[in-house]
Amino acid sequence: MSRKNKNNTYSFFNCIEKNFDKATKYLSIKKGFSGILEQIKACNSIYSMHFPVKIGEKIKVIEAYRVQHSHHKLPCKGGIRYSTKVNQDEIMTLSALMTYKCAIVDVPFGGAKGGIKIDPQVISVEEMEKITRRYTSELIKKNFIGPGIDVPAPDYGSGEREMSWIFDTFLSISSGEVNALACVTGKPISQGGVRGRKEATGLGVFYGIRELCKMKEYMLSIGLNAGLYGKKVIIQGLGNVGFHAAKFFHEAGAVIVALAEREGAIYNENGLNVSNVILHLKNTGSILNYPESKNIENTEKALELECDILIPAALENVIHKNNANHIKAKIIGEAANGPVTPEADEILEKKGIVVVPDIYLNAGGVTVSYFEWLKNLSHVRYGRMGKRFSENMNAELIQSIETVCRKKIPIREENLRGPKEIDLIRSGLEDTMISGFHKILDIKKSFGIESLRTAAFVLSIKKIINSYEKLGIFP
Repeated sequence: MSRKNKNNTYSFFNCIEKNFDKATKYLSIKKGFSGILEQIKACNSIYSMHFPVKIGEKIKVIEAYRVQHSHHKLPCKGGIRYSTKVNQDEIMTLSALMTYKCAIVDVPFGGAKGGIKIDPQVISVEEMEKITRRYTSELIKKNFIGPGIDVPAPDYGSGEREMSWIFDTFLSISSGEVNALACVTGKPISQGGVRGRKEATGLGVFYGIRELCKMKEYMLSIGLNAGLYGKKVIIQGLGNVGFHAAKFFHEAGAVIVALAEREGAIYNENGLNVSNVILHLKNTGSILNYPESKNIENTEKALELECDILIPAALENVIHKNNANHIKAKIIGEAANGPVTPEADEILEKKGIVVVPDIYLNAGGVTVSYFEWLKNLSHVRYGRMGKRFSENMNAELIQSIETVCRKKIPIREENLRGPKEIDLIRSGLEDTMISGFHKILDIKKSFGIESLRTAAFVLSIKKIINSYEKLGIFP
């Protein structure tokens, strides 16, 4: 049973434990081996650290964490977030989520997560670099980083720049490591990064919701027509994930009726142009007062507006027992980690709202990180070996058809070209999200499970148990 803290709210990690426990009711575990569930649920390794860094003329002690949730597969994988709200419970939870989402989308990593308790908005670039490099050296000391051990990535408050510093620090200490590039993902292209990584999570959210909306019977059961075109969408959070999700939904013909940020939200029932909103945000520092839109001062109220699809892409626990009854969306897509509390989940389920869970829907980032890791280990860019061959084969095929038909075929040049790296990355991501969704749906149907979340946990836990069995951990 999930425990509550003194403020009568669930701890983030206990929310995951509660969802885990709901799923285990559908599993058949051999007598005497129920302990394997405790092994899967628990965090394997927790590294809590404090280290001094000179900031200006003072020495500041930095609080930081790296948690490896599961070692059923190695390396472990997970981002590093930079925030004043970083704490051990949060990092433990995010590492657990990484384990489950990797299993669902067949990415062969154990889950991990890291965090540094600082505010990146008020710290200079030089100080950020000092802290990041010192954090990396602390990870190296305890063997918490390496291409086959634990591979960090960007998260809230971090990006390509920080990943470059981590790689350079690792390389300087592990001189001669031929696979050093694979010690971290989310790097710039020039440092072994992969094209398509930045938009991967948002694009994965789009692919997942699009696949759900393709299912005519499922859509009719919640009072919607199949397809994304014309669907009214609200997105909370315009960071990297929310922005790219909004962009892809807009391009697919969905109507973005509201966008919410921490300072408030904007609404237009006829739709908002996401690119223009971002331009307005850059020019004014806020999305508020965007032309032809209505300001909503309380950003949480935007979640309660009429829409077909609601995408919380910011913080955890934004949909809770006090506002769940006011949610009018037919579909909630969890682009953020843990945006719906267990109590809210039960309310939404009774209302017939379909919640597409975070442990599946925001797995696009780790999927493309996996592709980057493979690229770094193979030491060759995707498409380099086959692009020109494909173009030549396409040209020869067209030429043969024209010879037989004795007629010139009008062909656009882009239809002849071979796949670029980004084409292959997006193709792999799309296939991953589509197949992952249908695996969850198959579990839901075969076990008679009501919610997609519980079905996703059942799928994930079954795969992890299978992995332990094949390792010979138990017969």
